[in-house]
Amino acid sequence: MSVLLHISDTHFGTERPAVVEALLQLAHEEHLDAVLWSGDITQRARRAEFAAARRFAESLHVPAVLAIPGNHDIPLYNVLARAATPYAGYCRCFGPELEPVFRNDDVLVVALNTTRPWRHIDGEVSAAQVRRTADLLAAAPPEQLRVVVVHQPIGVMVAQDEKNLLHGHAAAVQAWHAAGADLVLGGHIHLPYVCELQAGSGHSRLWAVQAGTALSTRMRSGIPNSVNLIRYRPAAHGRHCTVERWDFDAAGAHFALVATSVLELGHR
Repeated sequence: MSVLLHISDTHFGTERPAVVEALLQLAHEEHLDAVLWSGDITQRARRAEFAAARRFAESLHVPAVLAIPGNHDIPLYNVLARAATPYAGYCRCFGPELEPVFRNDDVLVVALNTTRPWRHIDGEVSAAQVRRTADLLAAAPPEQLRVVVVHQPIGVMVAQDEKNLLHGHAAAVQAWHAAGADLVLGGHIHLPYVCELQAGSGHSRLWAVQAGTALSTRMRSGIPNSVNLIRYRPAAHGRHCTVERWDFDAAGAHFALVATSVLELGHR
């Protein structure tokens, strides 16, 4: 079995120390294969914020941390840096690869940079990114769980969030579903949920899995700090994975399991 921890919107610079400690404890208690960090790592892309994020990543003690930038990880007020070197802070923290890929026997994860410095908040997936990702998904062994990570959501639950949908999401959903994707992970709107994007007889079923803000004080009304644990064991028949939502319990100063979704993935 492979276990993935999905975190998002940590917004270092606004992090809650007690929540940081609780999330490290959860990570250390689980036998994680990878942490998938779907953007907005920092609040204002400042050097100190990225340094704190780097220390946190190192403290996780996991085999792999796959991170992508979010719109907050590009300088906002430094217009020259935003235009000339928008990802300098991110690269100092996580290296030059903006679209990392993770593989093991059970899982393929393809992470995409959906930020665009000229878009400020909105995200975009290009036709080239859609094609490259579809090629990687289609080439994966049929038993692997196939996961795509973006920052902005590719499917929403409430009308007020439609303005935050990833530009190009419709073409991406169609292409990635045809290529056999199982999950698309995202963040950005600080609202955790699971929703089905595509289903088809004899095809893979494609699900959107959104995470809340893992560590920040910038919580959506009524939604605590929240992360997802994804568990998957390959099976020849009846493929499925489990997505667990873990919320921070302030009274106990720990993350607690609050919801479990068993996602049917279909066959290939």
